[in-house]
Amino acid sequence: MLEESKYIHKIAGVGILTALVVVLQFINNNFAIGVLSFNLAIFPIALGAIMYGPIVGLALGLVDGGMVLMATGTEFFMAYNPIATILLCLMKTGLAGLASGFIMMPFRKKNEFLGTILASCAVPIINTGLFILGTFFIFGGAFGQSISGEYFVFILTGLIGVNFFIEFGVNSALSPALYQVYKIVSKRMAN
Repeated sequence: MLEESKYIHKIAGVGILTALVVVLQFINNNFAIGVLSFNLAIFPIALGAIMYGPIVGLALGLVDGGMVLMATGTEFFMAYNPIATILLCLMKTGLAGLASGFIMMPFRKKNEFLGTILASCAVPIINTGLFILGTFFIFGGAFGQSISGEYFVFILTGLIGVNFFIEFGVNSALSPALYQVYKIVSKRMAN
């Protein structure tokens, strides 16, 4: 009975986190601050990976990537290389969630707080890093043909850099804090 209850709680928790990813990414897709758009849906990816492991982190990341594909702003990438665009959008957050869960695993019993910090920080680092690498290697030629090199550098350092620091700050603060809330609530429900 106890195992069944834990399974039901896990299903409910993953469902709530999935809904949170969808809602936050929908907001992100439709509302931007100037030219900046922040992926605030990465904190539920990290939280799911921390709470339930790498496979849940991967799944939540894939949901986020799917929502990103529906965003405005991907038209340029889709027109240039649709398959690479789909793979990049899905894999950058999917792999970030997967890695976050694996980072948390060795810390679960020894130093859970440090594990939550490291796992939370990994998601925006991997997500942004894969986006930059993918954009450069897959779409670099397209950018070179359509925009000047200075503008491309501005996009990488200015827009993506600012975006990264905001996502990193939000994620590294929210995910560990919400995980602590989850632990407290779980402990009270168990009693």
